[in-house]
Amino acid sequence: MKRKQLYLSTIDSRAGDIARAAGLGVEIAEFCTAVNADEYFDAANARVLEQVRGVPRRALHGAFNELFPCAIDPLARKLAAYRYAQALELAARYGAGKVILHGGFSPKLYYPCWYVEQSVIFSREFLKTHPGKYEVCLENVMEEEPETLLSIVSQVDDPRLRLCLDVGHVNHYSRRPALEWMECWGGWLSHLHLHNNDGSADSHGSLRHGSLPIADIIRRIGGSMTATLELIEIGNDIHWLEEAGLLDK
Repeated sequence: MKRKQLYLSTIDSRAGDIARAAGLGVEIAEFCTAVNADEYFDAANARVLEQVRGVPRRALHGAFNELFPCAIDPLARKLAAYRYAQALELAARYGAGKVILHGGFSPKLYYPCWYVEQSVIFSREFLKTHPGKYEVCLENVMEEEPETLLSIVSQVDDPRLRLCLDVGHVNHYSRRPALEWMECWGGWLSHLHLHNNDGSADSHGSLRHGSLPIADIIRRIGGSMTATLELIEIGNDIHWLEEAGLLDK
């Protein structure tokens, strides 16, 4: 993997410093919590500006709590559209090339067929009412099968809508291996979230500790694909990637 492909999530407050030293990008995570885009914006903005200072490559993760673009209730979809539009505005503000969003799937609330049908309707309408040059990457969370999200983006069939594979979520929520998800998604896959776990919890732990075949996953990151280390603590993972020959020096 080339350095220009790798980003660090600001869920680790040291991400900006490490990215500047290592020549990596930054994925802005401050606005995962929607309130940071509203009454707490001034404080969040100050943190973001410090994180991205001197870092030319940027991505942004949008809000996801209580957002259901797949909802049957039109008022719930209206809230999701508002927050997603807010994410696009924030991405433009900070020069972020990719915006990562969740689809809101909950297996206790939605049948997969409902989820796909409503998500396609929502996505088509959202992209139509928000013209412009941007890229939204729809991220897997509780989806158990790769075909679910693939069905959404392939039916919408808009170059601005692609997929983000969170391999840690796959390891916890799906019985299908992450490499199979990558193979299934093919050219629709634009971005990855990299972290590891033992399958029992979505712990966002070190790449070095867990049951995912991280090295094999990283070796398949090619072309225009990018990836973010979405780690609670980045620790020595950059050095480990270099020593393992998984990140160019």
